[in-house]
Amino acid sequence: MAENLHKNEKTKYRLADSIKECMKTKPVDKITVQNIVDGCGVTRQTFYRNFKDKYDLINWYFDKLVLESFAQIGVDKTVCQSLCEKFRFIKKEKIFFTEAFRSDDYNSLKEHDFELITGFYTELMTRRKQEPLSEAIQFLLEMYCRGSVYMTVKWVLSGMKQSPEEMAQSLTEAMPPGLAAVFADIGLV
Repeated sequence: MAENLHKNEKTKYRLADSIKECMKTKPVDKITVQNIVDGCGVTRQTFYRNFKDKYDLINWYFDKLVLESFAQIGVDKTVCQSLCEKFRFIKKEKIFFTEAFRSDDYNSLKEHDFELITGFYTELMTRRKQEPLSEAIQFLLEMYCRGSVYMTVKWVLSGMKQSPEEMAQSLTEAMPPGLAAVFADIGLV
């Protein structure tokens, strides 16, 4: 079982490498599953055993890159430090993120990023406070996460002129005061 899981993971990374190669020459919305499987020598059946579609593959790869940096928030990293790490990952994988964020498909990375970070913060705050978030805090969190994703996409698509540290600092400073107070109260900032 563990060997099969390891093989599955290797296949997923091969597919991710292939889509990254495809992104060097064409936009995500023009890349086909056939292009991806041709690039790494697997069958369409293998692709569909692992992913629903190309956006599912992109979202999986994004999770692999970003969740590692966010896993340490509140353990031994602040939100700003984890955001900085996230932006370093994005910068390192510039072609992948530039192309992935250009897509406006219903299953796009922008929406996935929003759902991922909103869910992550909600779960972390709920666990730390040991109570559900109030409607007011949920509103602030969703607004902050939407704005964060929007500014991240803008940063990527405009050529990543600010450093990852500057971006992380800007997003941390832009946190609504009510949300920042909750984050401070539970040791995240």
